[in-house]
Amino acid sequence: MIAGLISLVCLVIGFPVAGFAGEENAYLLQRLEAGHSFIVMRHAIAPGTGDPANFSLRDCSTQRNLSDIGRKQALAIGETLRANGIIKAKVFSSQWCRCLETAELLKLGAVRELPPLNSFFQKYEHRDVQTKNLQKWLNTRDFTIPHVLVTHQVNITALTGYYPASGEMVIVQRSNSGDIEVVGTIKTKADYQ
Repeated sequence: MIAGLISLVCLVIGFPVAGFAGEENAYLLQRLEAGHSFIVMRHAIAPGTGDPANFSLRDCSTQRNLSDIGRKQALAIGETLRANGIIKAKVFSSQWCRCLETAELLKLGAVRELPPLNSFFQKYEHRDVQTKNLQKWLNTRDFTIPHVLVTHQVNITALTGYYPASGEMVIVQRSNSGDIEVVGTIKTKADYQ
């Protein structure tokens, strides 16, 4: 219902946003800039699923990493956010290399590691505890400075109920009661060859 209303409003207003398809995206970015919302974003393109059996948190060679296209995608997302008024942000990331690299390539500010954003894809029993910890952390935040959280599909789906594509941004707001509400999503191009 909310997404339908937003689409209707944006179609009437007709704001274009460079680099992103659809008129509703300018409205979503304006909400972010005004401090009403934050971005939770899936890392850019990193081919494969999950992580290798020899995964080690501080050793990127044991992890699934961004492809060249994924790096170009992350750079383009950052450029487009800056072109649309999001020049600086508080950037938080999962400790996984593909998320940290995505967050750095956005070039929106210093990247801070936030363990509740770490993937629980291969340890699904951590889902509820991590999601509750993330919600508690979000309830302490002041979003007058834009926030960008770079994480994994499973974390975003657990928090919002939405299944994002690689590099997709989910624009979220916190209600007065502390509930998380999806305002809209911004899909990004997957082909930066």
